[in-house]
Amino acid sequence: MTYHLRYQVLPGRDAAPLARYCAEHGIPEVVLIYNSEELHSGHPTGADEDLWFEHVAAVKRVLDAHGVGAGLNPWVTVGHADRGRMQDRGFAPMVSPSGQVSTATASFACPVWRTWLADHYGRFAELDFRVLWLEDDFRFHNHSPLTWGGGFEPEMLERFARLSGRRVEREELVTAITAPGSPHPWRALLQRTWREAQLDALDQVRQAVAGRAKLGLMSSGLGVASVEGRDWAALFDRIEVHRPHFAAYRDEPGEALAYSIAMLELQRPLRPAAVEVAPEIENWPHTEWTKSDTQTWSEMVTARLSGADGLLLDVHPFVTGEPARYPRIGTMLDRSRAALDATASPGLRTTGVTVPWWPDTAARIPGDGTFGGLAADPLRAARYLLPYGVPIQAGAGAVTAVFGTIAWGVPDSEVETLLSGGVLLDGHAAMILTERGYGSLLGVTVEEVAHRSTPSRYPYSMERIADGGELLSVNVQEAVARLAAASGAEVWTRILTPRQEHWGDGRVAFVNELGGRVVTLAACAPERLGRCDDGRRLAHRAISFLGGDFPLVTGGPHLMPQFATVNGRRRLAIVNGSADPARPVVSGVRPEKATLLAPLEEPRPVPVREESGYFVIDADVPHRGYVIVEYA
Repeated sequence: MTYHLRYQVLPGRDAAPLARYCAEHGIPEVVLIYNSEELHSGHPTGADEDLWFEHVAAVKRVLDAHGVGAGLNPWVTVGHADRGRMQDRGFAPMVSPSGQVSTATASFACPVWRTWLADHYGRFAELDFRVLWLEDDFRFHNHSPLTWGGGFEPEMLERFARLSGRRVEREELVTAITAPGSPHPWRALLQRTWREAQLDALDQVRQAVAGRAKLGLMSSGLGVASVEGRDWAALFDRIEVHRPHFAAYRDEPGEALAYSIAMLELQRPLRPAAVEVAPEIENWPHTEWTKSDTQTWSEMVTARLSGADGLLLDVHPFVTGEPARYPRIGTMLDRSRAALDATASPGLRTTGVTVPWWPDTAARIPGDGTFGGLAADPLRAARYLLPYGVPIQAGAGAVTAVFGTIAWGVPDSEVETLLSGGVLLDGHAAMILTERGYGSLLGVTVEEVAHRSTPSRYPYSMERIADGGELLSVNVQEAVARLAAASGAEVWTRILTPRQEHWGDGRVAFVNELGGRVVTLAACAPERLGRCDDGRRLAHRAISFLGGDFPLVTGGPHLMPQFATVNGRRRLAIVNGSADPARPVVSGVRPEKATLLAPLEEPRPVPVREESGYFVIDADVPHRGYVIVEYA
């Protein structure tokens, strides 16, 4: 396991204490960052670039002398955000869908900017860094204060005109690509325009670096990257190191690990096995109080369980002094190492409910008149399943969960194959598959999707379990599908009005003519339902009905599992996302040993006892702690 410490170069700062700190804490590589945040005055050119080059070169010489490796992270490519800054470098500025013009962020279509970027990286490549990083601002979205982002500059519209054979104004193009109904052909053409502009810039950087360093890519969310038309395969043909975003930048409840686990899992299939991966352990703003040691530890362990080769750490303040000024952080890193070594994951193969993702999904989603409506969230099903103790996987498997507009992303050639296995649907996905002509295979008729904002004398309110009478709430769901079960389907719950009148069927299980099994939930955002033991029992019942052949976990709220094969052995890693300690109860495995990883403590073996065919971890797993269960 390798720590990669990100460190802000400051003019006049002696690098020798940094090198000694790295030796003391076993940090083999520093990722130098410069011209960032508080020190950022625009893309460095001329004397500004000379100054940064001299300071970076001086720090690199000191690190070399002490045997510490180094990568380099220029703070900006196109530029993160304006933040009140203005610059005049001759770059064409980014323009948002609504016509906002950036004061500090450049357009991918600007040849002046592309030349600057290639020359800048080419110059710093002379210093023999192992990796030169492309910041996560190498994207179209999220360039504050632009609404959504950029990509609608005159220069980009000119590139679009060359592809489409027609010149269009920004307003006309935005209206067309977001228009309600089937996607306009211009949407795919605009995505191709953006994709080619991004790859052109990357190719110029690669030519300038000319093999003198590896190129690293920092990436963000999958859904918004799909709106951009990002071609992951093409990017990873050009990139050798990946820093996937996967965790919050400040303290979050432990249940947020569902997002982190899913983000790391869904990004794994996008990159070739040969690509080195060092997920980002970020904190923002860069102070020692922003994120707790417990959360930092848990995110590092989660990254290691996902197969990370190393960890890119932003744990020290950037501008207020040397790392040695913060002994608590060094102690945290030292105390974390044993758990990180214990969670190495060579040859990782995960098993669970498949949470599918098709990178071109945004090209297939019907417009709703807004730009944000083009983005599908690939993590929703994972956020429903993981806290209920159900493991997930990317790729393909026997059981698949499809929620919301992800259903538009399923290629035509794959829909019947999908519905021949086990499929968990929410109400919105069921409506979409019905619109696509597959309603007869679902076991339900979707009569409507009712929205909470629409007044009704008979609104949806509760969900009653058919075989016990227990009540759950759907009262704050933004939308619920009114389902009518088909002949032969099993109705597990029914949706009721506040007077407990029948409103529609709630959870319906069905075996279709292809032999596939389908469970449909009327809720259109199941991940936002209030959680309870009854909800977990229904979730486990659905997975068992669908043919899930993997362990399920109970024993407390938000016990989230990862089930995998590592080095030929089965491994079930369970994290406690609740603030309360818990003793996980596992079905479907016979453990040979269990190891408790409590935050910032040495791993220790813990007993496991059998109880009525289940296996109970006979030790308290603390908040954000993991228990690792292994067997052949």
